[in-house]
Amino acid sequence: MIATGVALDGDGACIAEARRLAARFLNRVRADYGLPVSDRALDVTQLVVSELVTNARKYASGPILMDLLIVGAEVEIAIWDSEPVLPVARAADPGRVGQHGLEIVMAVVQAFEMRREPVGKRVIARIALQDGPETAVRR
Repeated sequence: MIATGVALDGDGACIAEARRLAARFLNRVRADYGLPVSDRALDVTQLVVSELVTNARKYASGPILMDLLIVGAEVEIAIWDSEPVLPVARAADPGRVGQHGLEIVMAVVQAFEMRREPVGKRVIARIALQDGPETAVRR
């Protein structure tokens, strides 16, 4: 199994730290395991990590846990935070400033789920490692 995890302290620097860790993980997957990871997958993974960690930091207090795992031909991103309330994607509104993160995430991933945990919640997104027809969004 190819996986990594990290506890983020929830401060302002944790978002950039999470993006760097995700990029390092996928670059290691390429170099050490020889798995093909497209540049798009690398970029989208960093975007999704940034949005999910930003939401966790904004709406929950305390630490944030991030797990990255290779599952078949996808990278799975799991973000845990202490807030038990599940996020809700808002209806599209081009006039709204901000609060589009969850909409963006759901538009670019292959799979998305949220679940309550005994403490807090876990948000999970999967992104295809390679470009192609299989990268079409599944609903």
